[in-house]
Amino acid sequence: MIHINKRANMLFHDLGFETIVQGTGGKMSRREQEPWKVASLDEVLALARAMEQEAIEGYRSLCLRMQRENRPDLASVFEKLIAEETSHLDSVARWQEAVGSRSTPARTLDEPLFDDEGAALVAPELLDAYKAFSMAVRNEERAFVFWTYVAAHAPSEEIKAAAERMAREELGHVATLRRERRKAFHSLRSSAIRSQGADIGALELELSVKLREKARQAPAEDAAELQALADSAQERSTAVATGEVQSGAVPAAPSGISDRLVPLCEFLLDSYLLLAEQAADGDRQQSLQESAGAVLRTLYAVRKIGQ
Repeated sequence: MIHINKRANMLFHDLGFETIVQGTGGKMSRREQEPWKVASLDEVLALARAMEQEAIEGYRSLCLRMQRENRPDLASVFEKLIAEETSHLDSVARWQEAVGSRSTPARTLDEPLFDDEGAALVAPELLDAYKAFSMAVRNEERAFVFWTYVAAHAPSEEIKAAAERMAREELGHVATLRRERRKAFHSLRSSAIRSQGADIGALELELSVKLREKARQAPAEDAAELQALADSAQERSTAVATGEVQSGAVPAAPSGISDRLVPLCEFLLDSYLLLAEQAADGDRQQSLQESAGAVLRTLYAVRKIGQ
């Protein structure tokens, strides 16, 4: 038996569904459409099929992007996730066949359950297997909570039992992906132990050099802005050399991070924000936040001009 608890209620709210269960009477405020309400076993299975297909398509899109970006290591991670979701889809299909489920249109939600958490947009140099599996774990957790609510609001015992079965299966998927995430974490940590922290000053200097190179190739209206940003990066590099940021205080820079402007800016931005969070001194925190703001402006500028 699966019971709704406070944690599940909070997680379901995070999905974007405006549901509040009040007291023991089950009174609740609700949207006009209640996305966890289903009317038949056919609809449960059609919805399950659609959710698995949505995840497959999401991971396939990310896999293709990693292939285009020459990241075979991450492409293989997403291929593994595609295979996992395909096995889930096959399981639903066998279930449909076993019960003689009719082919009914899948219910659509106001917002999709699958969330790539920005992986389709972030520079691939900043992704790794741990982040990919973490995203997958959170997607499975959302699916588990969704089916928990379907069970809680089921109009019949048949639908309740089917939704609870789906929730149990999603919980099993969570466990599987959490194991994969732990493996990725230990692999990442082992690599980090063998590596020194990123040299922020050297990366800022590299950013300055690359911005000057782009400025020489850019139209006049963009060249002046790029030159000013290059000067700012060089100033930050000098500030780092005075001890504002100590080497090793941030994770090691991913391989090839300085080959392109966007991932270089994104890594520097993440590094300054991390250092600002860790700063015990208010003045130092403010200085690091100002550096983060300057890098963010640089990131916006290079994206704007398509670099």
